[in-house]
Amino acid sequence: MEWIMQPETWIALATLTALEIVLGIDNIIFLSIIVSRLPKKQQQKGRIIGLGLAMMTRIALLLSITWVMGLTATLFTLLNQNISGRDLILICGGLFLIGKSTQEIHQSLEGSGGSEKPKKRGSAGNFVFTMLQIAVLDIVFSLDSVITAVGLAKRVEVMILAIVFAIFIMMLASKTISDFVDEHPTIKMLALSFLILVGVTLLGESAGYEIPRGYIYFSMTFSLAVETLNIRMRAKTDKPVHLHNTMPIDEDIA
Repeated sequence: MEWIMQPETWIALATLTALEIVLGIDNIIFLSIIVSRLPKKQQQKGRIIGLGLAMMTRIALLLSITWVMGLTATLFTLLNQNISGRDLILICGGLFLIGKSTQEIHQSLEGSGGSEKPKKRGSAGNFVFTMLQIAVLDIVFSLDSVITAVGLAKRVEVMILAIVFAIFIMMLASKTISDFVDEHPTIKMLALSFLILVGVTLLGESAGYEIPRGYIYFSMTFSLAVETLNIRMRAKTDKPVHLHNTMPIDEDIA
């Protein structure tokens, strides 16, 4: 246990925790938007379980790091491009993000298509389906954070602690972020556009094009800052904009 008292351990822990939070931004945005489709009574539960799944996924991948690093081995060649297991995961995750975000934008702007009422769906079934979507994307979002953790820390215990601390902080902030996204339609559109950009980035990485995440996060942060100023300027003059919400009609079901 001597490693606990070493300054390098605490520096690595603080650095890893901060990086885990940064790399989890796209995860928490996706989580906030998907969970907003649940009944109000289930949304906080969905956020906690979703982030809990993210934590377990990252720790599981970390403990099986040999398998994770083995995903970089070439499985087959397509159009002179080597395809590995990691590439397949990135391709599936990227396509899922692009498709899901595009669907969310369409439903938010166009609604369910006229006078047709949203279909009633069982509360339990809807909740499980939502958690499954989150679990699938957790695997994609976790790859970068796990590989980063392995590159920065030498001890598995430090990596696990960083993941736990980061997820705990995200749990504390998740409701605030979700409420902010729900209350401001333009922010929700920015968030969905950001997820599409992340999806395109994943597809690019699967094809061998390394796109620095810092550029993406900077552009999103800049857009968010500009839109926040616009929201403050419009607050006292414009009427609020409301997006369509095709949430299931089962608000009274626990």
